[in-house]
Amino acid sequence: MRRSTALSAFGTLALLVPGTAMAQDPAPAPEPAPAPAPAPAPAPAPAKAVSGVLTITPERVGGSRASVLAGSRWRVRGTLTPYVADQRVAVRFYRGGKKILVKNVRLLRSRTGKSGYFLVSFRTKTPGRVTVRATHRATPELKTAIAKARTVDVLPLRASAGSRGQAVRVLQQRLSRLGYVVGRRGVFDARTGRAVMAFRKVVGMARNERADREVFRRLAAGQGRFRVRYPSHGRHVEADISRQVLALIGPNGKVERIYPTSTGAPATPTILGSFRVYRKDFGTNALGMVHSSYFIRGYAIHGYRSVPPYNASHGCLRVPIPDANSIFRWIRYGTRVDTYR
Repeated sequence: MRRSTALSAFGTLALLVPGTAMAQDPAPAPEPAPAPAPAPAPAPAPAKAVSGVLTITPERVGGSRASVLAGSRWRVRGTLTPYVADQRVAVRFYRGGKKILVKNVRLLRSRTGKSGYFLVSFRTKTPGRVTVRATHRATPELKTAIAKARTVDVLPLRASAGSRGQAVRVLQQRLSRLGYVVGRRGVFDARTGRAVMAFRKVVGMARNERADREVFRRLAAGQGRFRVRYPSHGRHVEADISRQVLALIGPNGKVERIYPTSTGAPATPTILGSFRVYRKDFGTNALGMVHSSYFIRGYAIHGYRSVPPYNASHGCLRVPIPDANSIFRWIRYGTRVDTYR
């Protein structure tokens, strides 16, 4: 009985005293706390749209003022810098303020990759001025870009004496810009016919007053400009004997007006050289000379009832009577007159 009690006491003591046989298996260590999850990375900011430069240029058009014949195909080249993939441009065509065509085109990458480009073709049979506009609407990559508008004159194919309308107005506008003296706006009258004659003389065509397809073609190509031989002479008159035209040159050495003339016939040629007006007679004299400006001896610039397309005078510079008064008033005493072949 005592022994059992002692053993029991010993076992209880063993549980209380470290290092005893009952304490050899240690208690399990506590599990470590999980590490906090990393904060999510901030989302990348969207790319900021950049400004672009858009330009357009008409191609396959002629003259210093872009022009084509009615029915001819021409095109517009556009460039947008910088190049960004999948950008589009709206190209719009107007006549008289009225929209006639819209084309939405996708930009192609240029060879350098620095810009994008497009080509749009266009054709119309209706004469008149066509205005081209182009716009790139804003995208996340590129801001809105608007090209400077460009204009192209679409010229008719023919106009004839007595006709009226758009074809005649276009003809007169093109001739007038070059310095040829035309008549009543929109009417193919006698003065407009003489302007056509002078134009045909300058470009080396048959000498008549027909405004056919070839006349319009040459106008569209920018031909017919009178080449001033003596721009340093300031305000003066030039008579080109070979072409049978007379031009009034302004003080800046540029053409102001161009008229058909008939100079001295082969038997009575116009004297060549540089002269000055020394006498002016207003009215019509006994020889039928109208509003005469004399530049050497009895030779004068004057109106006359007959002004053929070839040289037929007695040495003077004949001009049509309806034009004689305005030429007479333009010329002053001392005005230089240059005659040459």
